[in-house]
Amino acid sequence: MIIYDISQEVFSCEVYPGDPKPERTVLSSTVSGDLYNLTAFSMCAHNGTHVDAPCHFCPDGRTIDEIPLDSFVGPAYVAAVSGSITDEDAHRILKKAGSCDERCARRILIKGDAVLSEEGARVFAEAGIKLFGTESQSVGPLDAPMAVHLIMLNAQIVLLEGIRLNNVKEGAFILNAAPLNLAGSDGSPCRAILIES
Repeated sequence: MIIYDISQEVFSCEVYPGDPKPERTVLSSTVSGDLYNLTAFSMCAHNGTHVDAPCHFCPDGRTIDEIPLDSFVGPAYVAAVSGSITDEDAHRILKKAGSCDERCARRILIKGDAVLSEEGARVFAEAGIKLFGTESQSVGPLDAPMAVHLIMLNAQIVLLEGIRLNNVKEGAFILNAAPLNLAGSDGSPCRAILIES
């Protein structure tokens, strides 16, 4: 069994333009004579590797704690793509994922410098996938992310953003990208891993 950590380190992670960066505060330190080491931190729910819940863009959408864990954990397919993911690309990815294992077509991870188009988003939404992951900090174009988010989140698709797949080949894996149990939150950081058996 091989485990790939596809998460960013939190304190040095990539941050969406305008979002606050994660901050670490040392509350006590054995080096300073304290009995124990204790750290506090603050961060945006969408820093680094994170998941978006439907309520991130949809006022009546589910919060992160309302999403079943099987959306975040299970068979997944990694596809290498660059540029804009069109409807043709989306169909091709789903076909390749399904040929590996039909269950892999429920969780799609995109490796590469790619942006999901509205047309591609509609294909994934109509296919009823559970999760869509990307290496970018936003599933849609950075200058206009709303339309793609709305298509995907209104279809109850969990978005996994800010993953790192440079050491992972195309193919089928087991994904675990379970979020923190943050009641009422629009998203959550996660420690995303892929397992190759």
